[in-house]
Amino acid sequence: MTLSMTELEKKAIDTIRALSMDAVQAANSGHPGTPMALAPIGYLLFNEQLRYDPAHPKWLGRDRFVLSAGHASMLLYSLLHLAGVKKLGIDCEVTDQAAVTLDDIKNFRQPGSPCAGHPEFGHVCGIEVTTGPLGQGLATSVGMAVATRWFAGRYNKPDYPMFNGRVYSVCGDGDMMEGIASEAASLAGHWKLSNLCWIYDDNNITIEGDVALAFSENVHKRFEAYGWQVLHVDDVNDLPALRKVLQTFEATADRPTLIVVKSVIAFGAPKMAGSHKAHGAPLGTEEIRETKIALGRDPDKHFEVADDVYELFDKGVIANGAKAFADWREMFERYKSDHPELAAELLCICKNKLPEGWDADVETFPTDAKGMATRVSSGMVLNQIAGRFPWLLGGSADLAPSNNTALTFAGADDFCHANPCGRNFHFGIREHAMAAIVNGMTLSGLRGFCATFFVFVDYLRPAIRLSALMGVPVLYILTHDSIGVGEDGPTHQPIEHLASLRAIPNLIVFRPADANETAASYKAAVKRTTSPSAIILTRQNLPTLDRSFFADTSGVEKGAYVLFDAYDDHGNTVKPELILIGTGSEVSLCLEAHDRLMAQGIRCRTVSMPSWELFEIQPEEYRNAVLPPDVTARVAVEMACEQGWHKYVGSRGAVICMKGFGASGPAEQLFRHFGFTPENVVKTALDMLEARQK
Repeated sequence: MTLSMTELEKKAIDTIRALSMDAVQAANSGHPGTPMALAPIGYLLFNEQLRYDPAHPKWLGRDRFVLSAGHASMLLYSLLHLAGVKKLGIDCEVTDQAAVTLDDIKNFRQPGSPCAGHPEFGHVCGIEVTTGPLGQGLATSVGMAVATRWFAGRYNKPDYPMFNGRVYSVCGDGDMMEGIASEAASLAGHWKLSNLCWIYDDNNITIEGDVALAFSENVHKRFEAYGWQVLHVDDVNDLPALRKVLQTFEATADRPTLIVVKSVIAFGAPKMAGSHKAHGAPLGTEEIRETKIALGRDPDKHFEVADDVYELFDKGVIANGAKAFADWREMFERYKSDHPELAAELLCICKNKLPEGWDADVETFPTDAKGMATRVSSGMVLNQIAGRFPWLLGGSADLAPSNNTALTFAGADDFCHANPCGRNFHFGIREHAMAAIVNGMTLSGLRGFCATFFVFVDYLRPAIRLSALMGVPVLYILTHDSIGVGEDGPTHQPIEHLASLRAIPNLIVFRPADANETAASYKAAVKRTTSPSAIILTRQNLPTLDRSFFADTSGVEKGAYVLFDAYDDHGNTVKPELILIGTGSEVSLCLEAHDRLMAQGIRCRTVSMPSWELFEIQPEEYRNAVLPPDVTARVAVEMACEQGWHKYVGSRGAVICMKGFGASGPAEQLFRHFGFTPENVVKTALDMLEARQK
């Protein structure tokens, strides 16, 4: 026995180490050192600590485990296999199939294996979030802890403790160095998230060598300053010491907990233990053989799991989890009788369904030549939807008055320690953590949104990419979308940002042209359950178009539509010879140019294209109806960079766009300076048509 560890516990822990070594060696790729080091804490969390039923891995009331140090993925795959976590069917029904089989582990990092290089949400039941980009898992775990608190605040009732789950995240020195971890830790301390525990693998190793090369701060004092409880374990192999600090965490009610655990990377390896070389490369067959001998295992056996190790997990997490879930389900049956409306909400959340009548209060905006900024109409629509959508919630990076994202109806309130069911979140100036936290909230069953100025989307991008990769339907509300920002100048005027968001797979980008397109964009975004959406909004007023004259907004769901078509002297629609394409604020500019071109006898069609991504998934027949292939005279107008537009205007078309950064000055003067005027659109179109005739 080692440090009061039973022989069977040691055998189970060493099995995790051996599986990790063998899988990385078979793949000739991966990170064996950290799984070998952290096998004891992984074993203890899964088999003793987590309130988790492997047969119902999506149980809403479960504890959650986040491996923020995603490179140590074999730790998680080994644990999911030993714990007997079950695979779910297409409709999330429980199956008898294992989520991770031994064959899956043998095919670690190979095409078709669910055991990818880093844990990927949706590939394997039991993976709560995609991790790998360091710090992201930590910040996402804050969102999960927030969600559990919110569920408890709304749904727990006397005699019905429906939600009391905890969130555990394992992290390393790399996580601690990333700025997002600091942002997230600051918020977790501010919100007093006592259901959150980060376990820090303090092994003094980074890829380049000893951590002292680049990291010398006092982590203990740093986290105490954030308002966290900080506990220490001198040796990760000391199970009684680990149990003691975890009990202290459970008994703490006023702050999150950081457990600093000392470990040795590649523990047990005769030559590689404690070396940075064990971080990201196989140990080698001879070193693995010697390590297995040192651990008391058969060096000639690979991917070996003894029956008594499986039985240990059967008696631990599998038995305990089954009882916990059965007790919770029995309580929920009674809850449905005593609190039917709240129970119906929970069933919607479990089934990923929208509440009945969620869009019933969304109004049609009247025609208005002066109109309003789309950020203003966005705020109105957001409130109209959220009023009927109890678990739609979120906030802004200290810009709610400008983003218009505050929920103002009765009962919305602010989220805080004293009011955990508040729906307005004040993230402060922490954009990166904000986006990751909202990912965590949404992964937990809520529908989260977050907001900032569009130019600051660069601070959110890593978390946006992950929400797209995971298929998590977060709503990103991004205002002040162009040089229309005006006097604040080029530091605050987005240029390349639209192209950069459109480049992210599975992210749906909307740039609505008026208040009613804004409402339609929200409806389209909220309906999507497997992709995030970004709604890009103006600072300046835009006219609210007369939809009895122009096309209605039903085309928004298709990404692009004919807003105003060519017509003859009798008002009959005719085939166009020229197509103007606009997004957002430039659509009304196209309409002004449209009238002038028609007055000169040019048969012109104006297309509003609020979402490239939705347009691309329409049938070819529809796309060709909007943009006929034989009408090649096309002009696109957008106050952003040109990138991507030639897909729609073709090599013979023209794009009126930003060729560089903006400038400081009144918006109307900037529009003229950069050529966003009806006169320039008309001139560009006429010059193009004339050049074709020559």
